[in-house]
Formats: sequence, structure tokens, C-alpha cells
Amino acid sequence: MEQVSLKNSERIDDLQRAGLRIIQDPERFCFGMDAVLLSHFATCPAGGQMLDLGTGTGIIPILMSALSDASHLTGLEIQEESADMADRSVSLNGIGDRVSVVKGDIKEAGRNFPRASFDCITCNPPYLQGDHGIVNPADAKAIARHEVLCTLEDVVSAAETLLKPNGHFFMVHRPFRLSEIMCCMHDHNLEPKRMRLVYPMADREPNMVLIEGIRGAKMRITVEKPLILQNPDGSYTDEVKELYGF
Repeated sequence: MEQVSLKNSERIDDLQRAGLRIIQDPERFCFGMDAVLLSHFATCPAGGQMLDLGTGTGIIPILMSALSDASHLTGLEIQEESADMADRSVSLNGIGDRVSVVKGDIKEAGRNFPRASFDCITCNPPYLQGDHGIVNPADAKAIARHEVLCTLEDVVSAAETLLKPNGHFFMVHRPFRLSEIMCCMHDHNLEPKRMRLVYPMADREPNMVLIEGIRGAKMRITVEKPLILQNPDGSYTDEVKELYGF
């Protein structure tokens, strides 16, 4: 591992997995549970090439460097400050031989990478449509949560362009947009094949959905058992503890 310099209000957090650490800035944006869940939901074949669209500070490719046998993992990020933090985190962990960060726009991803060049693609996209309630559209938190710089259509279209035939697309999103997600994936030849709903507690409504699509697959989907995050007393369930490495 290399020594790296921190800027302003940045900090180094322990990921509780294979000794990995990540640089974050609480004043910009810190990764959430959705990124951790997606990292465990996604798979990449041994020796495969993986791409994370809108990687932020690189949490998904960094985690998946320990969770998969992919030969190389790439993160694409449009915000210069986030891409820089991701790149320094890669250096911090000494995984530059397997993980790289590319600064670029999801809408132009087909120009940054060869077509049909990835075995799997992941994305934790902005969940909210439009800019309602946004004070500053350039704010990192607004960009992460709202479709300011890219839409669901942009993400799925990029995945269709860059996935190999039979390549796998993995995404975490909000259940209230599930119908739109299914239709969009189907229209872009990424047939939904596996889905898991995430519940904050067993008696609550789901607040996340993990979904996998395969480029060029036939129609048939497997719905996995629900993932419950917390017990009635507010403590994490055993499955969540295992995912976090507690």
C-alpha cells in the first residue's frame, strides 16, 4: 500500500474487507449501504473485465477487487474531485494493477471504451428524477441522488453498448421505479433475470431493489428471498453483519 495525501475534510475509512480502505469527504458524499449490497449482489467471471458506471469514490470496484476474481475492474466517474479520490484510494490499497479509474461521462461511455468489451457492468445510479428540491445542481450530493448528469435511460443504454453478448448488468435502485427499470432494460436488450427486494425491517415496505440483467437473454426472472436489514430492536441482521464483515 502507498502513502497518499488527504485534502481538506477528507478521511480514510476501513472497509472491513481484506484490509481495504477508502478515502471519503463527508462534506461531498459518502457511500451508503446500497453500494455495499450491490457489491455483494454482483458477480464477475474469473478473469473477466468489470466496469462500474458512475463509480463516485470507487467503492464498488474497490470492494469487488476482494469479492471477485475479475482480472480488471474499471470505475467511470464524471466528477473530477470524486474520480481523484477514487484514484488515490486505488493507490492507497496498492491495487492499481487490477483497478483503474477513468474520468468521463456515462452518456459518452461508448467513446471511452470499446463496444462489447466488458463481462459485467455495475451501477448505483441517481434514484430521483428531475431537479425538484435541488438548491445547487453542481453539488456532489445532488448529483449522486438526482438525475442531474445522467438518467436511467443513459445508464442502461451505456450498459447495452459496452457489455459483451451474454454479459451481466447489475444495478441497485428504488422499488417505486421498478416498472420503468424493467421496461428500460428490456428495451435495451438487457433482459431482467434476477431480482432481490431490500427491506429496512420485516414489517416495512422495501426501499431498495437489486436487479441483474443479461444482454440478449430470454425472458424469465428469478425473484430471490427478501433481504432484511434490521431486526425489530434496530440491530443489523446476521446477513447484513456478514456483508459488512462485522
